[in-house]
Amino acid sequence: MDDRASKLNQGVGSSDIGAFADSLAESLDRQMKAAFKPEDRKALRRFSSTEVAELLRVSPSNLRNRHKDGSFPEVFTDSRGHRFYTSEEIDALRAILARTGKNSDAYRPGRRESDKLQVISVVNFKGGSSKTTATIHLAQRYALRGFRVLVLDLDPQASLTTFFGFRPELEFAEGGTIYDALRYEGKVPLSSVIQKTYFHNLDMAPAGLMLSEYETETANALARRIQPIFAERLALALDEVEADYDLVLIDCPPQLGFLTLTALAASTGLLVTVVPGMLDIASMSQFLKLASETIKAVEEAIGRRVTWDFVKFLITRYEPSDGPQTQMAAYLRSILAGQVMTEPMLKSTAISDAGMTQQTVYEVDPSQLIRKTIDRALSSVNNVADELEQTIHLAWGRR
Repeated sequence: MDDRASKLNQGVGSSDIGAFADSLAESLDRQMKAAFKPEDRKALRRFSSTEVAELLRVSPSNLRNRHKDGSFPEVFTDSRGHRFYTSEEIDALRAILARTGKNSDAYRPGRRESDKLQVISVVNFKGGSSKTTATIHLAQRYALRGFRVLVLDLDPQASLTTFFGFRPELEFAEGGTIYDALRYEGKVPLSSVIQKTYFHNLDMAPAGLMLSEYETETANALARRIQPIFAERLALALDEVEADYDLVLIDCPPQLGFLTLTALAASTGLLVTVVPGMLDIASMSQFLKLASETIKAVEEAIGRRVTWDFVKFLITRYEPSDGPQTQMAAYLRSILAGQVMTEPMLKSTAISDAGMTQQTVYEVDPSQLIRKTIDRALSSVNNVADELEQTIHLAWGRR
């Protein structure tokens, strides 16, 4: 009997699974190093004048004229005379517009003195509903729009962390994740685990496998009546950095455990992602029912109501040409009325192709994809973000 046949007769054990993991980790490490040079860190591309005009809410001609009359400083210009801007330069132009424009507040989308920090959890019971995709695209869009954004990765799988160019299994194996700011023993300030990203105005608190320990530790802490309880821990952690940000976006795990409940209790708004299919909608219905019952128990434990400024449902991976999907989207809107966002996040090969190299449609070089495809994806994500931005402004009492 040869070695392979002998091994098959022995079955597959834990050492074999460990070998699979090692092989994958080594391969992924090579892929990441090839994709993100130098030193495995990502960098952000420059943005065209058309993109910048849309972000600043000015016309392309206005943008050109302000460069001509010296109102705006010059930026990198290619051999064809086309200007390209870094995200920092976009923010500098926004500051000039706010200082010199007739309606300065129109160029400041973020918080004002009386506005509270908006904490938005992106949630669903079911994996594959594009929670991480929605979270990172919204976070990047709002950073480019001029909001000060913090993203929290609350999923032990750490997909969002990996999207930002980190290797959680290597860089945060010994600590440095949001788990350290939530744990019941040896807790550290949230500010000590927040990482600056290659995106101007966008910081993140990473995740790692150790975050899964929070579920077990919370159950033990409840039995021992350790304070503060899980429902208050994230809100208290955010208090320390509250003044530094306008928006906090939380990528929740695909389950209703203590991590998700911790996020829900700290949130001012919820964004529920749902694929327009019968099984996905049925799963979401179960999630909402269970969440409602569990939150009532949380309210009794903390002695106060848990309320949100808004709860919105975002239809994701939507294909307008798919008849059954269109019917299910209409069905969902008929049941939940104004709670379902008008703009869906389209299923796009541009988003999936960019994701192959851990990039978003804001990061990938437009010349690497079919122009029509990338434009369609950008339009979809921008429209979703703009609609949610209006909801955020309404929560701040603005029109």
